[in-house]
Amino acid sequence: MSEGVVPSLSELVALRAAASGRRAARQGRHGVSGQALSPLRGRGMEYAESREYSHGDDARHIDWRLTARTGRAHTKLFQAERERLSLIVADTAPSLYFGTRVRFKSVQAARAGAVAAWAAVRDGDRIAALRGSLREPPVTPAAGPRGALRVLDAMVRWYAQAPADDAGLEVGLDHAARLLRPGSRLLVLADPASVAALPARRWATLAQHHEVVVLLLTDPVETQPPRAMLPFSRDGQRIELDLDADDARRRWRETFVAPVDAALEQLPARGVRVQALATDAASESWLPLLGRARPLVA
Repeated sequence: MSEGVVPSLSELVALRAAASGRRAARQGRHGVSGQALSPLRGRGMEYAESREYSHGDDARHIDWRLTARTGRAHTKLFQAERERLSLIVADTAPSLYFGTRVRFKSVQAARAGAVAAWAAVRDGDRIAALRGSLREPPVTPAAGPRGALRVLDAMVRWYAQAPADDAGLEVGLDHAARLLRPGSRLLVLADPASVAALPARRWATLAQHHEVVVLLLTDPVETQPPRAMLPFSRDGQRIELDLDADDARRRWRETFVAPVDAALEQLPARGVRVQALATDAASESWLPLLGRARPLVA
């Protein structure tokens, strides 16, 4: 097993420290960290509002300040807490199993997914994962380290080599739509070409009810190709591409750079947080995207 070519369970487990280094959990209207608040009114731990006291209300929850101000007894109501779902959708397109610096894009995807799993544990979420497959079921949601380890095990399997039954990112998002509930957090690990192939309305629909983060897995040679003759292997044959030629660079940019630029420009306007994650970047560098206020939708 070569380091950087296939992910290992031990390296994914070790990323728990990177996730736990995040800032303390906080709450926001659209990005909620920690236990998410349900709309149910009950006797939980989070204050919701006060109303006039009714016979049978618990006297321990009387709102004394409001009672003194109005001259009428009021009681405090609290919101019940529930666990939020954090769902990872893992793109397993063959183009991800490649890399020229530090690690393969597939390994970086596995590592970013592991960081997300440990962040979910830290935030008290249930964690689940799936890929675009018509045969393999999702990793069922579970809380705590047990849930995270299930996801990590799946990441190791999915990103060791390209699955033969990969059905594409769109199928993965179809599966995700059936699992998600309002207020869920969705992390999509994807090759930029997979994102470019999807209709824009898919992202707007997802972001309307969920916190959506998309990580675009890139390699430095894709985004910043050298002006040189690069050798490639295809079907056992050696092919050389002259990237010093303007026409070759233009076609290279259309294939690899344009999808990244388009996603970075268009997805925020649809309420999606997006970041390009290169193979030589820190696998946890995207964490500041979690819990921020959503971009304004145009």
